[in-house]
Amino acid sequence: MSVTPYSAQDGTKKDQVKTMFNRIAPRYDLLNHLLSFGIDRKWRKRVVKMVKGMKAPVILDVATGTGDLAIALSKSHPSAVYGVDISVGMLEKARQKVQKLGLQHTIILKEADSEALPFDRNTFDVVTVAFGVRNFGDLNAGLTEMGRVLKPGGKLIVLEFSRPANFPMKQLYNFYFKRILPLWGGLISKDKEAYTYLPASVMEFPEGEIFETELVNAGLHPEKSIRQTFGIATIYVALKPLQ
Repeated sequence: MSVTPYSAQDGTKKDQVKTMFNRIAPRYDLLNHLLSFGIDRKWRKRVVKMVKGMKAPVILDVATGTGDLAIALSKSHPSAVYGVDISVGMLEKARQKVQKLGLQHTIILKEADSEALPFDRNTFDVVTVAFGVRNFGDLNAGLTEMGRVLKPGGKLIVLEFSRPANFPMKQLYNFYFKRILPLWGGLISKDKEAYTYLPASVMEFPEGEIFETELVNAGLHPEKSIRQTFGIATIYVALKPLQ
């Protein structure tokens, strides 16, 4: 995935993504819910349903951003939810929300790189990542790291944007992502390049069966992939082999 946020600037994709999210953090939540029409909340609830029923799981939420999924996962009665992100700006917004909700004893936030997670092997029952894998500098390294920290038999759940294939949603989606989202996102965030990069990263992301192959290459076993809302997003579920 070669697309980067700031084409005229030097630095790795990881460095540029970190800079981008620090810049847009103050208005990220507003834009995220506004530009997704709030549908992202429904998708997160479906991720949480996949965790409910597990007995006091220890959960890691990678690329946690402002903590929306980590906070939603706290309702699944976990032992703990760890949220990690490379952007200190996004983590500060997450900490404010966690404190306001009184969840600081359940949700532990850390600055960390998805490709070098500061946890021991076989630590977590569940690892989640929502709208983050397409921003990884090295997709295989990030997936492999998430697999490393999963317990054998543990579950990786990835929620990521995908591309509708059928008329008229395909055409509407492409128009919205290429015309509307960059315009309004740039105006509100004051960072036009960020909201040009975000849809471009979706268009480049290896979705569907190609992403399932990436999971296999990282040593994980794809269990199911569930398309959401006419194919706008997909929830991928993979397991770490027992041996």
